[in-house]
Amino acid sequence: MKTSFISSITFVLFLFALSCTDHEPDPTKLTSANFAGQLVTPFAVAKGANDYLWVTEVGTGNNDGKVSVILPNGQVYPAIIGFKSVISPEEGLPDGLTHLTYKDGFLYVIQGAGGLLYKVDVSKWKPSDGPLAANLLPFEDIGSVVLKTAKETHLYNLTWGPGGDLYFTDAAANVLVRRKPNGDVSIFTTFEQVDNPLAPLGPPMTDFVPTGIAYDGTKFLVTSLTGFPFNDGKASIKQVDLNGKVSDYKGNFTTLVDLALTPAGKPLVLSFAKFLPPPGNGFQPATGKVLNENGEVLLDGIMMPTDIERTDDKTYYLVSMALGTVSKLTY
Repeated sequence: MKTSFISSITFVLFLFALSCTDHEPDPTKLTSANFAGQLVTPFAVAKGANDYLWVTEVGTGNNDGKVSVILPNGQVYPAIIGFKSVISPEEGLPDGLTHLTYKDGFLYVIQGAGGLLYKVDVSKWKPSDGPLAANLLPFEDIGSVVLKTAKETHLYNLTWGPGGDLYFTDAAANVLVRRKPNGDVSIFTTFEQVDNPLAPLGPPMTDFVPTGIAYDGTKFLVTSLTGFPFNDGKASIKQVDLNGKVSDYKGNFTTLVDLALTPAGKPLVLSFAKFLPPPGNGFQPATGKVLNENGEVLLDGIMMPTDIERTDDKTYYLVSMALGTVSKLTY
């Protein structure tokens, strides 16, 4: 009995020691440094093996989308070229690739326009091999499943959930999409609309427009951009349980486009820009921000960012679509 008691106490102390040495504290302020530039409408990054940083480049609207790789020294090489890139009729801007993720030697790349998912084996690829051709790669038509129940589709972001399932935000259909390892695709949940206090400038209710997504081990956290007129304080973070039930997590944000979890599992969110509705002139330059879940600003004055990714306990990478850059954030 005494031996059993001592063993139990030892085990409890061991667990306590682990909890005390778990992670670095979460950031309260971030410092930004240029890492790579001269990218063509970059959208998102993902860290792979060999400290490679993979980046989607939307292109110019002339079917010149590509995935590039950024080496640890900041040098950029094209890895996959020839993805669809068109000019969006709504915004008049290039549209094509959105987010990507890396797992076990494979890149999973989203083409938002059309709702396609590319799975690319890059386990043996190196820059000296030259770029792969996108038109020779297999893809899955995720968007066609969405269109069975929605009027439009535009896959935006993705994350891994339990059991190897992939979950996608669809910014046009306002849904989460679930893809099982066997390839089965289904709508996981739908997001309700958001009231518009500026109506009749815009409709009485605007779309949620889900953007960033992360799984914290028990639930999904999803950020919202919101639809026109992109009201201040109307974007939010929702939580979604494993049964697809949506509930509030944190609110009072503006034009959220992504999130990354801190070492403690708390979301840092990325605000694209402040929007001045007519007679103003739209999204304001250099008004993007990184904020914590309580709305405290960790980095301000960012030029139209689209992605933030954490690569270790104290390092994040941030993409500025407008500047064509990737920055390294530390604290």
